[in-house]
Amino acid sequence: MHLQDAIWGITLTGMGLVALGFILVILQAGKPADDAATAKSAQTARRFQARLFGVLLVIFAAGSWATLHNYPIPPQHRMLDAQQVVDVTGRMWSWQIEPATVEVGRSVEFRVTSADVNHGFAIYAPDGRIVTQTQAMPGYTNVLLHAFDVPGTYTVQCLEFCGIGHAPMAAEFQVVASGGQ
Repeated sequence: MHLQDAIWGITLTGMGLVALGFILVILQAGKPADDAATAKSAQTARRFQARLFGVLLVIFAAGSWATLHNYPIPPQHRMLDAQQVVDVTGRMWSWQIEPATVEVGRSVEFRVTSADVNHGFAIYAPDGRIVTQTQAMPGYTNVLLHAFDVPGTYTVQCLEFCGIGHAPMAAEFQVVASGGQ
């Protein structure tokens, strides 16, 4: 919640600055100005706009980096250092998962594609919570990297409506203790 509070504070500060700008314009509206005062005012306004733009650009860049630098998107066009590789193909209305057993605590590289239309590849833990997800798209392989902490039966569901057989489009795979099958 701290990030949301910071964003709320930044928003309120920005709204306050805009309100102050309007107040300044209203206060200056009734004063007569000569050409020199008008030119000076325009130059001051341009400097203020440039500085404000620079500050907002820095805030945007810093905020983007702070929120996205740990986003877990593995490289999509090279082999990863995963200890296990699982090939997944979605098709109307089933999943083909090979192999169907992975080991707990070891990184798993899921290579997800589709044989026909777009599918949403979602892995659900044994307790029913979603663990991770990506898209299965025809002609493209998305790479998803994940390490499972809990052994058990995991369920794969389609998250994108893909036709009349979408609802029962599910599959299972096993996460077993290291060395076990």
